[in-house]
Amino acid sequence: MRVLVVYCHPVPESYCAAIRDTAVEVLKGRGWDVRLLDLYAENFDPVMNCEERRFYNDRAPKDPALAPHFEHLQWAQAILFIYPTWWYGLPAMLKGWFDRVWATDIAFKLPGGRGRITSLMRYVTKVGVITTCGAPTWWSVVVGQPGRKTILRGMRALCATRCKTFFLAHYLMDASTPKSRAGFLVKVRRTLERF
Repeated sequence: MRVLVVYCHPVPESYCAAIRDTAVEVLKGRGWDVRLLDLYAENFDPVMNCEERRFYNDRAPKDPALAPHFEHLQWAQAILFIYPTWWYGLPAMLKGWFDRVWATDIAFKLPGGRGRITSLMRYVTKVGVITTCGAPTWWSVVVGQPGRKTILRGMRALCATRCKTFFLAHYLMDASTPKSRAGFLVKVRRTLERF
């Protein structure tokens, strides 16, 4: 299995980095071919410019900096997202990555007229999300869990029909303890051993 790990956190020594390291270790231990994409480390530009937006419905962006991202996306059979939940959703960097990389002629084709979008990513059979969140579980549910829904409903719709998914969140991150963080890493390990 070829898995793309999309990691998005600006602080190199963050708890999300420990999650990332655990995930990569488990997936490689299973014999999977792992590619790690660290959006902040590579200084990914999440801003869609005027020309990209004008031609968004017609063709993939021509920015050469996006070419390796397109290749990663087309290579992956599974995608694992690791990021902090901020204001109940995705960090702007990750949202910008979706906007610019999951593009026309890469992730989908737009129909002429009023037809349906055609997915170009039916080869992706697994999508997972591991995140941290300062809010408690109940409040995240009340707010509607927009980050979870963006990836596991919206983006997943472009993947294989029977694409397997999972979502793990360490809630109350701002009040976490060494024990809660260690326990969550155990949960990450167990989940990825079955992913």
